[in-house]
Amino acid sequence: MNQALLVIDAQQELIEGKDGEQCVFNKDGLLNNINSVIEKASEMGQLVVFMRDLDVAEGEGDGFEIHQEIKVPADSKIFDKKATNSFYATPLLEVLKDNQVEHLIIMGCKTEHCIDTAVRAATVRGFDVTLVEDGHSTTDTTILSAEQIIKHHNKILHGHYNVDHFSVVRKTEEDLFQPPHDTYR
Repeated sequence: MNQALLVIDAQQELIEGKDGEQCVFNKDGLLNNINSVIEKASEMGQLVVFMRDLDVAEGEGDGFEIHQEIKVPADSKIFDKKATNSFYATPLLEVLKDNQVEHLIIMGCKTEHCIDTAVRAATVRGFDVTLVEDGHSTTDTTILSAEQIIKHHNKILHGHYNVDHFSVVRKTEEDLFQPPHDTYR
């Protein structure tokens, strides 16, 4: 089965915060987990795709770039997006289809926006999804803490389905490239 790791909006300014904004929850753990899964994907010869949000740092400079601590494989694909949805007006779907990808492992930022949207959009577009439980993050809002937002999304996205395809939530240390989806069908 062909699989791909999709790392969304893991950009310098978004992860670190800017102009006094807070950094994402559990920043160091997030960066370590992203690197760990990238390493596994690379060892297995799986496609690694990064999405960058053009709203971050106004789409330019160091703040716009993938976080400096993330080890970006030389053969990875990097696409820019204008919308919350990574599939909207980007070559993502075409590249995944061209590579016959059936299963997506999703990580990155921010949980309640681009991560949530990517998980749901991917299942509609014919992919089974594994959301990495400790591989996505966000910041506090005036209503909920980042930790609450992450826990909530891990709960509601585990088992989210669109008839033929669905998502599961698993931790970094699990064998993410051995998806359990078929055992639930």
